[in-house]
Amino acid sequence: MPRPVHFEIHAGDPERAVAFYTAVFGWKFERWGDVPYWVITTGEGDGIDGGLLPRQGPAPEASAPVHGYVNTIGVADLDAALGDVNRAGGTLALPKNPVPGVGWLAYCKDTEGNVFGMLQPDENAPAPE
Repeated sequence: MPRPVHFEIHAGDPERAVAFYTAVFGWKFERWGDVPYWVITTGEGDGIDGGLLPRQGPAPEASAPVHGYVNTIGVADLDAALGDVNRAGGTLALPKNPVPGVGWLAYCKDTEGNVFGMLQPDENAPAPE
């Protein structure tokens, strides 16, 4: 069965986006030759790597619904990661909520207005009230 093998982040200000994702997740970015494209290394082991490129067209409206895929990143401590997002200039889009038997999930927006998820695994996460 086909699985995702690469993701891309579109940014109005690529250097600002690189700084954001480096500060929040510690990802590594390397410019790919002379073209405006950065290869993203997210870590070792399971998971996928991606790329970052200049956005073609206007940024999403602040209140726009998700209109593409949401990339969800696994984190060890969701509360700490939410603090990192805030300090790096991102915003909260959907507060921390339990996903029963899976963990704790929140959606954020990066400095470019892109929505992404963060999930802290926790098999004991309760059903929402």
